[in-house]
Amino acid sequence: MYEHSGTHPADSTTPADHTTAGDGGTGGGRSPFRRTVLRRVLPAVAAAGIGVAGFAGFAHGSDGTAATAGTTLSRDTTATSSAGSVRTARATDAGSVRQAAAAADFPTWGTRWVVHATADVDSPSVGLINKTAPGQDRITADYQVDTGRKVCEGNACSTYMAHLTGPVTGFLSVVAVDIPQDRLPGVPVQGGGGLPQPGGSRQEALNRAATWLTADNGAQVPYSQAKVWKDGYRQDCSGYASMALGLPTPGTNTVGLATNRSLTRPISLGELKPGDLLIDAAGDNNNRHVVIFEKWNNDAHSSYTAYEQRGDHGTDHRTLTYGLPGGDAEFTPYRPVKFGD
Repeated sequence: MYEHSGTHPADSTTPADHTTAGDGGTGGGRSPFRRTVLRRVLPAVAAAGIGVAGFAGFAHGSDGTAATAGTTLSRDTTATSSAGSVRTARATDAGSVRQAAAAADFPTWGTRWVVHATADVDSPSVGLINKTAPGQDRITADYQVDTGRKVCEGNACSTYMAHLTGPVTGFLSVVAVDIPQDRLPGVPVQGGGGLPQPGGSRQEALNRAATWLTADNGAQVPYSQAKVWKDGYRQDCSGYASMALGLPTPGTNTVGLATNRSLTRPISLGELKPGDLLIDAAGDNNNRHVVIFEKWNNDAHSSYTAYEQRGDHGTDHRTLTYGLPGGDAEFTPYRPVKFGD
């Protein structure tokens, strides 16, 4: 009998809509952002220690909700100087109001920009940038996604969302960043509207998997086929794997992970690398299961350490033998295509 049969049902029966998302349009030729003076002045004002509390920029979902793509982002109060006059002039020298940023380090502006769980402005919020004062946060980004869905603020629009590594991990519309372009300069672009792409990081997948070990106030995320966690992903094994891989919420199911060749491809046991999957897609939702391979425990490859989301426990990080000789033979190894190898 399967170790996971009955004791930790593996998967939701809800089929994943994993075939509808495309590569996303390139967006054609784009003109530079024509930003208002707020994008230039506020970061400098904050850096100079001038009364930034008197300034308020535009807000991405300033009520705590995401703006829908193709619409204008909501506006806070009119920005004023410390003397109370409305600023209308453009900054004439961008270098004079902010330092040149490193390739992956950029200033933000305005207040209450929503950081999303996936590269979709309709996905759940995982945090805010510039919670109280415009321009108080800088973001670091390791890649950006052309979602094909336009978000606008005034006359500035972009289809790009940046994957942040700090100060909050998640996705942020590029309109929140104080740059003259509609995408981040010098940052790799991935397509697909948030679907994993070649060149994705194995370590990032493992890091995301590890977050659920303590996400419930220091405890593991509870198992459920019916509920979704705060980040928008289903709390079963395939929802968990989808979260680690950065798939759209609420996650595909185990069958989708095993059969959709835009997501994974079969590999041999000897090819397993950190972040690969071992999947049993047979049977019903009480039998199917998926685990995330981390490392072999010995040179004989008689066991490995993996992350999994299992019934009667929740998120776990433990030694397993699924798919190995003498273990559960119905598990097959798969490689997420996002890793590009």
